[in-house]
Amino acid sequence: MTGEKIRGATLTTDEQTECLAELNTMMESWQTERLMCYALTENSLALTASTSSYTIGTNGTFAVTRPTRIVDPCFVRDSSGYDTPITLVSKEVYGRVVDKDAGFTVPTHLFYDGEFTATSTATIFLYPSPSGSLTLFINSWKQLQSFANVSTNMLLPPGYQLAIESNFAVHLAAGLTEISNELARLARDSKAAVKSLNLPSTVSRLDSGVVSHRATNILTGP
Repeated sequence: MTGEKIRGATLTTDEQTECLAELNTMMESWQTERLMCYALTENSLALTASTSSYTIGTNGTFAVTRPTRIVDPCFVRDSSGYDTPITLVSKEVYGRVVDKDAGFTVPTHLFYDGEFTATSTATIFLYPSPSGSLTLFINSWKQLQSFANVSTNMLLPPGYQLAIESNFAVHLAAGLTEISNELARLARDSKAAVKSLNLPSTVSRLDSGVVSHRATNILTGP
């Protein structure tokens, strides 16, 4: 871009195209930050008997937005409405399963292979293979939307507009011009405020081997 624009000035078509591309680049990078995701999205898929792997993405068998990351809770629901929790496992753990097609029952483990294919899909692997009349429910990070054009209206929770505007100003200035300390602080603080709002509640857990069998009040102790 050629220099700075005065307030209210109109960007050229090329400048608008470049700014839009850079804005969507920044928004895409925020999708990798858990605390910039303001919600978890639940999606469901009717499973096919004896089929243990499913592509996921807008062009996949599981035709939803490709998850950045699948997180707890995930579960399988049978025809009676009974839910069985699913444990999310790593590639290493899934790779150790000797007979991946064994079972034909209710899956209890899920491995999400986030490899980005030419069709923009990833793959879900279930173990054991499912029987019929089962539905898989997953939760994943809600991806931040991209801007279709410079006049796109986007609905986001409070705090995001300032975070986007100030951080985009910093992003766009990189390598072109110096930014003020005030802008840098505004960008940092507004993004931190969004992250603090999105911070999930944590639940402390202790291994059963180190927990006394005596009743314990979490407020007053043993």
